[in-house]
Amino acid sequence: MADFYSLKVADIYKETKDTVVITFDIPEHLKETFKFIQGQHLTLRKEINGEDIRRSYSLCTSPLDNEWKVAVKTIRQGVFSNYAFNELKKGDALEVMPPHGEFYVKCEPEVAKNHIAFAAGSGITPMLSIIKTHLISEPKSTFKLFYLNRRVKSIIFKEEIEQLKNEFFGRFQVFYFLTKEQRDIPFLNGRFDKEKLAVLTKTFIDIEDTNHAFICGPQDMIFLIRDELQAAGLDKEKIHYELFFSGSSEEENKHIAEVLEEKADGTEVTIIDGGTEFHFIMDEDSDNILDGALNAGADLPFACKGGVCSTCKCQVVEGSVKMKINYALEEKEVAQNFVLSCQAVPTSEKVVVNFDV
Repeated sequence: MADFYSLKVADIYKETKDTVVITFDIPEHLKETFKFIQGQHLTLRKEINGEDIRRSYSLCTSPLDNEWKVAVKTIRQGVFSNYAFNELKKGDALEVMPPHGEFYVKCEPEVAKNHIAFAAGSGITPMLSIIKTHLISEPKSTFKLFYLNRRVKSIIFKEEIEQLKNEFFGRFQVFYFLTKEQRDIPFLNGRFDKEKLAVLTKTFIDIEDTNHAFICGPQDMIFLIRDELQAAGLDKEKIHYELFFSGSSEEENKHIAEVLEEKADGTEVTIIDGGTEFHFIMDEDSDNILDGALNAGADLPFACKGGVCSTCKCQVVEGSVKMKINYALEEKEVAQNFVLSCQAVPTSEKVVVNFDV
């Protein structure tokens, strides 16, 4: 069952000309429920023009701050982001799901580690939480942030980042890259590409001494950096990323078409959620288990419906499915029969999935 709680907006302010920061008032009796780990996100829900709109936004505060804050960047034709930017005000209430997500690694206070982070635009939001938490919790560790934006004025949380630099002088370094303004140092102009990453991995980043790399931003940027870090010698287990935007490539579209060709007709589906079972038969209008269940009246957790956020993760305990795309689950999770229900196309006559795991 999708558990949402009505939370009041304690504060809302404009961080940049197209980004607002929302702080939630968490009542004392819900603070345990809303405990979070650095890098996790909140799913927000609001009925707008008669439609149930859900969006996930990373918490941009450290769990050590005892604050619940998210940044919402407006996008063209973005229903929720435009509502948040133009209409939402202090004292209003939003339906909010407890923190969720796997974009983190555990802090080890006694170990000296060297971490790096790449972010673009609003991809800074989980990074701020991750960087601050590790710097505080791992007093022997260091962090380097490579942050891409269009212009100086579009840098989200620049003031907070500079404060972290001062507070953790010598342990935290940040390199700003701009695409629409010229910097005095030519290397800091333009997007990340293979040549720029080659320089970074040879000059600024000690690959052998890097414990973890975190990446957040558009899909193309993430996969480029991931591949170049691996090519430079960083183990893939040390690379962690979260997509903020997704779009299917020609190769992915081909895979999706192949998966849909294998879709079974009239699959009997059983959903286990909250200790109860929900049964339905897949209709012709739904190609994935989540949509089929929602159309049949089930109340299940979901947010992006794009295979990115993992809010709708469940485990197949009987039958078979194939995922159209998967940006959120790791190989070990897939090996344990975990799937994203929004991408899970049933390929057998009967399927049983468990949301309680």
